[in-house]
Amino acid sequence: MGIVIAAVVAGLLVIGGGSYFVLSGDDEKDDKQKNVSKSDDPKPSASESVDQGDGTGTGEGEEDLNAGRKPGDAKALFVAKNDVDLPSGGADVFGPWVAGDTVVKAMYRSVVGYSVTDGSKKWTVPLTTEVCAATTHPSTDGKVVIAVKDGPTEKAKCLDLQLIDLTTGKVGWKKTIPKGTGFLSFSDFTLNISGNTLAAGGTGASFGFSMTDGRQLFQGPKSGCKPFAFAGGPRLLAALSCPTKDYNKPKHQLQEVDPATGRAKWTFDAPKDWEIDKVYSVDPIVISLIQREPKMWAVFAMKPDGTVRSQIDGGKDKYRISCGGAFVIFGQNLEGCTGVAADANTFYMPTDSARAGGPNEVVAFNLDTGKPKWRTPSGGDTGLVPLGMEGGSVVVYREPSYDSGGAIATIAPAGGAPKVVLQHPEGAADVENSFYSARYLYSGERFFIAAGRVSARNDTEEMRTATMMAFGK
Repeated sequence: MGIVIAAVVAGLLVIGGGSYFVLSGDDEKDDKQKNVSKSDDPKPSASESVDQGDGTGTGEGEEDLNAGRKPGDAKALFVAKNDVDLPSGGADVFGPWVAGDTVVKAMYRSVVGYSVTDGSKKWTVPLTTEVCAATTHPSTDGKVVIAVKDGPTEKAKCLDLQLIDLTTGKVGWKKTIPKGTGFLSFSDFTLNISGNTLAAGGTGASFGFSMTDGRQLFQGPKSGCKPFAFAGGPRLLAALSCPTKDYNKPKHQLQEVDPATGRAKWTFDAPKDWEIDKVYSVDPIVISLIQREPKMWAVFAMKPDGTVRSQIDGGKDKYRISCGGAFVIFGQNLEGCTGVAADANTFYMPTDSARAGGPNEVVAFNLDTGKPKWRTPSGGDTGLVPLGMEGGSVVVYREPSYDSGGAIATIAPAGGAPKVVLQHPEGAADVENSFYSARYLYSGERFFIAAGRVSARNDTEEMRTATMMAFGK
């Protein structure tokens, strides 16, 4: 479903007396989100291991993931393949999340925890209906909340919440989001965690629930400007839609809200006819705005008080940011974009290549001025994708080619050539290249790739589809 492509300087946007360049171009977001199920009393259960190489290139299992592994290269630790008969249209994958020695994904009617070292299944939580939503990030104590459909039919709503401990697979509290009324009741909710609060946002309503026991902490306003999505983490940010006489002229706001009460700490009014689209970072605050007609895209850095810090000046480059996820009906996910990173003073984005999968650059922008600080070319035949920060450096994923494995590298705060920390073996390149709408996670010196969605032409291919893969020393 494409990627976010931002393009050229197109005009001036005036906010609070200051002038800001606007990025304009095609807007082809990869926004997919879907299903979640519930269980009457799901319990974790242990299971078997999955395909893995032995690290020496001897061809153990179906394929030798570590063939051609050179001295110093990382190992392909495991590949988890689908073992569930999915609906004809396939199913979305949620996660991966890591807690201690367990990596977890949710798909269709189960949540599964795997060993980070060999991919053996540590526990499984069976569900009776489909997973339809999940928190983007776990809580600080290693818990996530999934949403499952409230029934097995096509008319079922994505309303039933369930807490799951990532380490043990133990199921905690369950809660049903109150049903709305009217047309907006068709909206799906998206979920995010901030502190001890689970925030559920939808076009029709919004709620806050306690992560401790699931009790409702707050409900968003029922009239006026209403939150339709949240971004979590060190802050809880809400994107709001305000009443307008013309649907084609939206009015949006961004707020930081108190996780315990839902009360706004500050409010930022988006420029006229612009929409709050994504939150690339909550600390520091970096957000994406779009204008639908004419198509334009802008990236703002915000101060802690909600005033504009700067607008990113992207020049004439095109940028590649993937915001894939499960399909959301009349709703929106603010988080989950791949290809962006930020620290206290700098924001990082990758340029788009002239050809698909080709070389690109990572550009560092000064958050106080919005201007570029430095550029690092990817080198070689493939591109770099920023994943996050570690020890002051930018962690990037060097994408694989058809005959060579990918790699995890870091770029120093002052820029310069990427320094490889995990070089993936060439024997795993085919599988590494196979993930549809891939999601990436680097944690504990291990790199995990998970498919964003699993589907196939027939049952045989479906059971061969890789859903997750891991690399490490």
